[in-house]
Amino acid sequence: MLLISIIAGTGTTLAAYLLLRSLGHLGSDVPNEDRTWLDPLPPLLRLIWPLVNFVAHHAERYFSAALVQRTESLLRVTSLTFLMSAQQFIAMSWVCACAAAFGGSVITAATGLFQWWMPACFALFGYGYPHLWTRRVRQQHIAKIQRHLPIYLDFLTIAVEAGLNINGALQKAVEKGPDGALRRELEHVLRDLKSGLNRTEALRRFDERQRIKEVSNLVGAILQAERMGSGLARTLRFQSEQRRAERFQRAEKQAMEAPVKLVFPLLIFIFPVTFIVLGFPIVMKFVQEGLL
Repeated sequence: MLLISIIAGTGTTLAAYLLLRSLGHLGSDVPNEDRTWLDPLPPLLRLIWPLVNFVAHHAERYFSAALVQRTESLLRVTSLTFLMSAQQFIAMSWVCACAAAFGGSVITAATGLFQWWMPACFALFGYGYPHLWTRRVRQQHIAKIQRHLPIYLDFLTIAVEAGLNINGALQKAVEKGPDGALRRELEHVLRDLKSGLNRTEALRRFDERQRIKEVSNLVGAILQAERMGSGLARTLRFQSEQRRAERFQRAEKQAMEAPVKLVFPLLIFIFPVTFIVLGFPIVMKFVQEGLL
């Protein structure tokens, strides 16, 4: 029995050593990522990023072309293109799925609630969480674009009325406008124009990257004004007034939705506490009188 234990322990140690050595060899094959010109990683994502790069490097040949293309489109409309590649996003989904399955299984096993189907459910949640995160990033990106668009339209209108063409107006708007997502996108448009693209193609690429109704209306109005020969300044001023009116309408809608959203916190947190505060003296009075 002692001999069998020694052989088993030696075999286990040797297997663990070979596994760690092979993983170290595979890890050394992963090229170092230069993030000088990329967006900084969020704190939680920074913890698992080496593992994400490891999986992306060794498993990218198993990613289908259709999946990579859909992921690239998702990252493009969520402004995450300069944060990670499509292969890294898919690898991050796999890593999150494995981590969720392992962590959830350990927790449920420790509490005695483990079932055979739970790892699959945890893995499914972990795989879908990055997509939920990108949806939230997309919503925040749209909100920032909608908030800054009237301001940039005012700058564009003033610059065009002063005698500049649309290229010069975009340059002045980028120089004077507030920092944010819209400014970076307009800088991208200017880079496309400087690289040799015509104005129509650069604006259409801008529309394809955003897929936002307000941006589509603006790009369509500018292209139609240039094609029909109508006044660009009048078109921009109309767009600015319309975007500002829509912003006030969104603010009014949120203000009207606030009472409805407050119903649940009132019923769960405020009303019970109020009833406890009001009813406690009455209950204590009944207790003192011997009625309870």
